[in-house]
Amino acid sequence: MIVVITVADLLSPSDIHFGALLVAAPAITASFAGAWFTGVIGLLAITGEIMIGVHHNRLGTENMQSELIAMIAVSAFVVVFCLIRDRERRVLVQVRSVAEAAQRALLRPLPESLGTLRLASVYLAAAAEARVGGDLYGAVRTVNATRLIIGDARGKGLTAISDAAALVSAFREAARRGLSLPELVADLEDSAGFNPYDFAGEWPASEETFVTAVALDIPDDEPVLTLVNCGHPPPLLVHAGEVTPLQCENPAPPLGLGDLCDHGYAVCSFRFDEGDLLLLYTDGVTEARDAAGVFYPLADRIGAWTQEAPEGLLKRVCDDLLTYTGGRLGDDAAMIAIRRMPVADSGGAYGPAATSGARAF
Repeated sequence: MIVVITVADLLSPSDIHFGALLVAAPAITASFAGAWFTGVIGLLAITGEIMIGVHHNRLGTENMQSELIAMIAVSAFVVVFCLIRDRERRVLVQVRSVAEAAQRALLRPLPESLGTLRLASVYLAAAAEARVGGDLYGAVRTVNATRLIIGDARGKGLTAISDAAALVSAFREAARRGLSLPELVADLEDSAGFNPYDFAGEWPASEETFVTAVALDIPDDEPVLTLVNCGHPPPLLVHAGEVTPLQCENPAPPLGLGDLCDHGYAVCSFRFDEGDLLLLYTDGVTEARDAAGVFYPLADRIGAWTQEAPEGLLKRVCDDLLTYTGGRLGDDAAMIAIRRMPVADSGGAYGPAATSGARAF
């Protein structure tokens, strides 16, 4: 740009001036380059303007001097702009690294296999730059079973992240202690009902918080699964190509609203045979809408992918969900896909993770 404008002005009659266009060069450079490169381009543009002035014998005129002053001022301004932007960009990189570390602590990647189960997990953030949110999941390997949880904290922002982090931590700790599933959920209820930030003044103590969740036990040596549903969307079981929601007759209220639960935590049992596939998800999946406002038909869609491995199924669902919504989700979404494998394919009835006791993910 600098060369073209300078040559055009040098070859033009003295009463036709293109030199003022040189100010665009540093301004455009600032949109994609750093401060040093922008400064160099500004100096080249000023040099081109001086060459034009010398060539036309106009360097001492007020018009030429005003153009030079304006070009110097604009170049200095965009260099300062680049310095500020680069500093903010470095801060943003640091914040993203902290957010990614927080996500890894909150949502540790699940292993590909636990005991007789093959697993895959995914987290889709509604905000393009988000790394953490209020959705949660976790898994704990005990001596002869695998315990899992998936949940969704009410609201968004720091409050939801705090509630999700507290519940996942409580699950990883309580699931190791050999509690029954109702006792485990009761322990999580106590944790969800106590928020230390209420007393630290970080968020209003009067704000009602709760977490919808499903906690599951999947034993190694029995073709069953047991679960307690606390106001969460029911898991989907794929058996013999058919998709069935695992509905509980007496679901419990969300965690954090324990005062509404006067009948205890009912355990529901379902058959879970070798080769069956189980999909856990949050309402960010089923409440996603297309352009016409129609909810995403998750159960209908996965019926076409029942032969997929867990990681393949989640990839199919994610790609289809983003296509369905036009690439924008209204809420965060988390999913876990679980397939029960034959004992011979899983390293034994107890799996490799059981040899060293309980492990949390």
